[in-house]
Amino acid sequence: MKQIYFITATNTDVGKSYASEVFLNKFAKKGKKVGYIKPIETGVIDLPLDGTKLLSITQKLNPSFDFTINEVVPYQFKLAAAPFVANKNTTINIQHILRQAKKLLKKCDILIVEGAGGLMVPISKNYFMIDLIKEFQNNFNTQTILIVPSVLGSINDTLLSQNMLKKYGINYKWYINLYKNKKEFKKTTLPFYKKYFKKIRFL
Repeated sequence: MKQIYFITATNTDVGKSYASEVFLNKFAKKGKKVGYIKPIETGVIDLPLDGTKLLSITQKLNPSFDFTINEVVPYQFKLAAAPFVANKNTTINIQHILRQAKKLLKKCDILIVEGAGGLMVPISKNYFMIDLIKEFQNNFNTQTILIVPSVLGSINDTLLSQNMLKKYGINYKWYINLYKNKKEFKKTTLPFYKKYFKKIRFL
């Protein structure tokens, strides 16, 4: 069965692209044909940096994934801001994103979808990234992956994000991106996680 993994995070610069790369390699090693899509990327000057890098990795792992960057990143905006702000009155068509995902799935077993920012990043006035995640879950076999940071204050952001995912009825797993403040994290944050959660996963 075709499977989608939607990579989201508690905020921007937490490690969604890194997580996407980790999961692409993980599934490719298991013999799966992998694919990648980043529906919306902002801060694009010439080419979308995240999308271009991840497409290159994907095509090395799965040469049959012969799509262009515009197919893999259907919405690209220059301003590094939330899509609602960056789109300059361009309508972001959610059905178009879903159609693109369906098209890309034809060339892979596992499709990694990389979100933009955190769950409550606005795509339009009353439509947020978490609504897009829910849309994917309603239309495809989708598992959401929440990436959380190892910085002070991450407990608050982690619990808020998890509560929103539960409120929306979204199936998810969460992973800690232990990319900085490792020593401090073990003292300031990890003790609570160990007490509060039954299982802790690291990227």
